[in-house]
Amino acid sequence: MAEIATAASESAEEAPVRELCVSGVCLKADEFEAKLDEGKIEEAEASLREALSLSSEDARYLLGKLEYQRSNIESALCVFEGMDIQAAIQKLQPPPDEKTPPRKGRSRPGSMQAEAQQPAGPVLEALYLKAKCLQKLGRATEAADECKTVLDSIEKMFPQGIPEVISENKMQETLNQAAELLPELWKQADNYDEVIAAYRRALLSQWNLDNDCCARIQKRFAMFLLYSGLDAGPPCLAAQIEGSYTPRNNLEEAILLLMLLIRKYLIGKTKWDQSIMDHLGFALSLCNQTSVLAQKFEEVMPGVFPRDDRWKALALCYNGAGENGVSLNLLRKTLHKDENPNDLVTLLLAAKICSKDSLLAAEGVVYAQRAISHANGADEHLKGVGLRLLGLCLGKQAKVAPSDFERSHLLSEALKSLDRAIALEQNNPELIFELAVQYAEHRNLSAALHYAKQFTDATGGSMVKGWRLLAMILSAQNRYPEAEMVIDAALDETAKWEQGPLFRLKAQLKIAQSLPMDAIEIYRYLLALVQAQKNSLGSTSQGEDDRINEFEVWIGLTNLYSSLSHWKDAEICLGKAMELKDYSVESLHQKGLINEGCGNIDEAMTNYTDAVVLDREYVPTLVLLSSLMARTNSEMLPVARSCLSDALKVQPTNSMAWYFLGVVHKRDGRIADAIDCFQAASILEESNPIEHFGSLL
Repeated sequence: MAEIATAASESAEEAPVRELCVSGVCLKADEFEAKLDEGKIEEAEASLREALSLSSEDARYLLGKLEYQRSNIESALCVFEGMDIQAAIQKLQPPPDEKTPPRKGRSRPGSMQAEAQQPAGPVLEALYLKAKCLQKLGRATEAADECKTVLDSIEKMFPQGIPEVISENKMQETLNQAAELLPELWKQADNYDEVIAAYRRALLSQWNLDNDCCARIQKRFAMFLLYSGLDAGPPCLAAQIEGSYTPRNNLEEAILLLMLLIRKYLIGKTKWDQSIMDHLGFALSLCNQTSVLAQKFEEVMPGVFPRDDRWKALALCYNGAGENGVSLNLLRKTLHKDENPNDLVTLLLAAKICSKDSLLAAEGVVYAQRAISHANGADEHLKGVGLRLLGLCLGKQAKVAPSDFERSHLLSEALKSLDRAIALEQNNPELIFELAVQYAEHRNLSAALHYAKQFTDATGGSMVKGWRLLAMILSAQNRYPEAEMVIDAALDETAKWEQGPLFRLKAQLKIAQSLPMDAIEIYRYLLALVQAQKNSLGSTSQGEDDRINEFEVWIGLTNLYSSLSHWKDAEICLGKAMELKDYSVESLHQKGLINEGCGNIDEAMTNYTDAVVLDREYVPTLVLLSSLMARTNSEMLPVARSCLSDALKVQPTNSMAWYFLGVVHKRDGRIADAIDCFQAASILEESNPIEHFGSLL
């Protein structure tokens, strides 16, 4: 069978070596690539046919696939368009009067027909690759027509349905890919009626799609029904089995598909996908039918879920989808005095949800305290979890405390709670890490360093955040060379795509040591890694799964050039960042910084204000906005003081916030208060880390 093999070279700088292989005979692709690069397609085809004794269609298929793999999309399309694919497909189809041979002996159903159709694989794959080329060139409608031809051709080859024997054949793989691709192409062509028809055809036809492929199609169809905003209409009744349920609208059809997927997962046909439950939770929340989801859980697992357990399951689904409010409401129902108010797991889950929100933290403290008091007997091992959540809730509650005294008290209690938790769960790495961060934020750097080292040992150095915390603590102790050694050690232990945060931290260490040019070189290397990541992943987008975030790299470089007063370079870097995220608090902050440095005070004030509106807890902008107001307009001193107070609620140990608060007090005539603020700023500046410790949580 014709294939293209790629051999990796020993040096990363050398291009990979491709080979064209047919029936065990392999040729290096260099000669054919050179001819294709010169536009000599016919000459390359003739050489390949002569060298490997191929037909014109097979030679064109190999050359087109080679060009496609080389990302020469237009050239690949030219190669495929030179094939008489339709004529080749006609040859592969059985005559109209041909009947399926009767089954005899132990022969497998359809085996003779499958063997006869074996040469169809390359032709159909060529047609599929042609559709992919058209898609990449933005010709979605043409691509969809070509992809549809693949499916139509296979159906004509096997009018009685696809036999199982070709499940290991290249044709089956092409069929799976085409069935998945066709709806996506119709989406890009904005032909949504065809999208729905393609999905339903894939799910209802006898194509013998593998379980994973079928599951992906079901999931995408359900998501399309939920989020497209279109009315798909009910499916054709003729396609339904008698007596089966027929959904009446998009929402019902999506819920049915998701429930069928869940059933497949439960019986082990496909891998578990938590997002299915997330989408199902969203779908049922749209129609306000939580009882339906509970009924479905009862149908799947009768007798397993009592009422309160069903609510907990629903709460977990909504929590997994990010709907913490809905989840917490369900948990509150479970914890009602007439239900199960002392259920330990429910109390812990409610406390965990509340620990994520400062406004719910006080409620979370109550849940955590109740959980601790009921963690006895067989559940005593959960007391440490309750203490940990209590500490986190108290820490969050401190951020909205009305006074400095109460905030200090809550932070102290949070630290005590975490200390009690670590005594019960000495081998819990996450608890060790959180305790290290809490000590670091309290500037107890010796204790923080102890727990940071303990976390790194407990995780075997596999967690990037542990190395980052260790380096940040050392930087707060002004031990920059040691912090750099830690980062270098972490880079040796970390995969390439996970090194982004470490390199950014290393650049900040260089800046702290007054080595800006070294920092610039680090950022240049990071940008090279970003480009390599794009090439490796085949995408230019910055998704959540990208290990090296290009936006953060450009923002860091912008901040570096701004600190050097290289405003033109800073503007260029900021422009690159805004191409990735045109409206973010970081980009607005940097834009304000550049405008302020260039003397455009009004523009800078506008940028800072927009950033604060976008995120009222972004401390760097609050500090700079307050300092600008204090310098330019004495009437704005109360507003500046309020902004700095908000900043100190979020980061009580921010030395710049204390310094500018002192400046505001001084300009307002409060000399004693100004002295206190300047003294606090001076003390905190001595132990400033290169990055705020709270960024690790």
